[in-house]
Amino acid sequence: MSQPPEERRPPLTPQLALRVAILGSFALAMFAIIFFRLWFLQVLSGDKYLAEAKVNRVRDIAIPAPRGQILDQSGNVLVDSVRAIAVQIAPPDLPVPLQACDPATQYVGGTWSSSCTVAHPPVKDANLYTRLAHVLGKPTRRRKCKVDYPYGTLRLSPIGCAVAQGYAALPYANVTVGADVSRDVLFYLQERESEFPGVQIQPVWLRRYPLHDLAAQLFGTIGPITPQEYQTPRYKGLPQSAIVGQSGLEWYYNRYLQGVDGAEQVQVNALGQAAGSVGEIKPLPGHNLRLSLDINLQKVGEAALAQSIGQNFGNGGAFVAMNPDNGQIYAMGSNPSFDPNIFTKPVSSSVYKRLNNPASNYPLINRAIQSAGPDGSTFKPITATAALESGAWSVGETYDDTGAFTIDGQTRHNAGNASYGVLDLVNAIKVSSDIFFYNLGALTNADPIKHPNGGALQQWARGYGIGRPTGIDLGGEVAGNLPTPRWRLAIDRLELRCERKRHVPSCGIADGRPWSIGDNINLAVGQGDVQVTPLQLAVAYSAIANGGTVVRPHIGLDVQQADGTVVQRIDPPPARHLNINPLYLETIRAGLRAAASQPGGTSADVMGSFPEQVYGKTGTAQYNGQQDYSWYSCFVPASATSKPIEVVVWVERGGFGAVAAAPVAREILSQWFFGKAGQYVAGSSRTL
Repeated sequence: MSQPPEERRPPLTPQLALRVAILGSFALAMFAIIFFRLWFLQVLSGDKYLAEAKVNRVRDIAIPAPRGQILDQSGNVLVDSVRAIAVQIAPPDLPVPLQACDPATQYVGGTWSSSCTVAHPPVKDANLYTRLAHVLGKPTRRRKCKVDYPYGTLRLSPIGCAVAQGYAALPYANVTVGADVSRDVLFYLQERESEFPGVQIQPVWLRRYPLHDLAAQLFGTIGPITPQEYQTPRYKGLPQSAIVGQSGLEWYYNRYLQGVDGAEQVQVNALGQAAGSVGEIKPLPGHNLRLSLDINLQKVGEAALAQSIGQNFGNGGAFVAMNPDNGQIYAMGSNPSFDPNIFTKPVSSSVYKRLNNPASNYPLINRAIQSAGPDGSTFKPITATAALESGAWSVGETYDDTGAFTIDGQTRHNAGNASYGVLDLVNAIKVSSDIFFYNLGALTNADPIKHPNGGALQQWARGYGIGRPTGIDLGGEVAGNLPTPRWRLAIDRLELRCERKRHVPSCGIADGRPWSIGDNINLAVGQGDVQVTPLQLAVAYSAIANGGTVVRPHIGLDVQQADGTVVQRIDPPPARHLNINPLYLETIRAGLRAAASQPGGTSADVMGSFPEQVYGKTGTAQYNGQQDYSWYSCFVPASATSKPIEVVVWVERGGFGAVAAAPVAREILSQWFFGKAGQYVAGSSRTL
């Protein structure tokens, strides 16, 4: 029997052993990594991924919070919110989700290629827009549609246009294509949810302005938050689809009015269909805002202003009624006006253009704080303060008004070539002698080299608030302009740079001349380059009425919870106090009182018979060769009444101050003191 061959194993060489060791170590390391990763996912990150899995099957549906109400001083509702149903489109959920287009690759030959779904909705999306348009009763024909950069002007259906505009502004937000829809539309879309992918029914709160165009510029407007606004501290913490205040009180007090949205947590299945409610986070309504506004005074003021504009063929105007002691605004109106209810729903570009162009005279502008111009003779009390406080003039000093004032080879005259003879300061204010105040303007002029910010006239005008915002709680206020040598040098440089850049003889910014004494003379009577808003003038005259305190005007009184509990009182401190000699103030007041009450006073035929003690000054400003602008500023001080009030009226191209502006002020005063507008009384004075 044969023996099996002897089994022999080849020897394990060192090289082979090294290779085996390396491969074994690599395999062990790989297994260790995989094991560690599994341990990390299961043990350390298990809770995190479990939460994300729950989010994937639980969806939050926003429940918008109603904005707070806006109330008048008596608690009457001026602005509130009403519940409505909106139809929205979610761009990521469309049959073909929208994607941002690349100008470098998709904008060819001056047009967007078909691959740009924003400019050229795919067939499935276009068909969806058409079906939805039929349900909502909207047109389907394509038309020009202006979309934010980089898209430009496209041709889209109205719904396609709304989606493109919304996506370009906020790619992450739903786009409202129908607001306040009927219950029939609601039920129809709910029953056919699968036929309208990307279409959502969303409960919303619509702002309601029961007063329509009354005080519209004060309340302001609301609208979707913009990408720029979303990055600012003012709107920190708000959702990217929030509706926020865009102007007026709605903008200024947005953080109180906004409220906090809630959410309904809905469980969805693998197909994205709702399978039941999981829970709800209730929304928190915004706080209420109570104003110092007297709504009856507002109504009378706006009606009187409209009457004056109509009778005097004016181009618009504004008025302010305020407490001269603490800056509370009783009423503020601007004409023409608009109905802010328009902005509670998406506004077409054509409607917005109609509200913001010269043909309609810019009704969105609040002329009380956003329009400025020369204020004519209403500036003279400021000039009087500067002359007295600087020592250029004294209370008992007189000047012979011959009807002409000549300086630097130029001769100026009073309105109507009148001459008033020897005048002291009181009578100069009473009759509004331009010649008298031309002289004060010359006396208060300063060397432009040594005093680039001007002399005493600029110093006191700046102190009164001319050329600087008042700080009112509305936003959008313009500063106006107080001409100085430094300002004139700056605009001359702008003019020169413009001429060199455009290669033209003139850009119309400035005439290139240096500051002259004539500039100060013009400023002394509220003419030339001075730009004053009605509210600035009201603040200046309030300082004359109250003894030198420059108040900070405000419309808000307090912020309240729904039950009336005050959360925040609104009582801003004065801006500053002017140390004016009481004798000087009393002298200026005497001139204003005489102007409104004594024969020969510029507004005596309007205010002379008024039962209360009115101090007033007319102003008639010449501006760019247009029909004269009409001004009137008056007050009844606390020393004469328990209800002190300051009123300023401005009628664009209304003519003389006593003819167009003073009658409106009388109507406002009549309502304030006696609860009725009274008779509209137009003056006849033809002074500037």
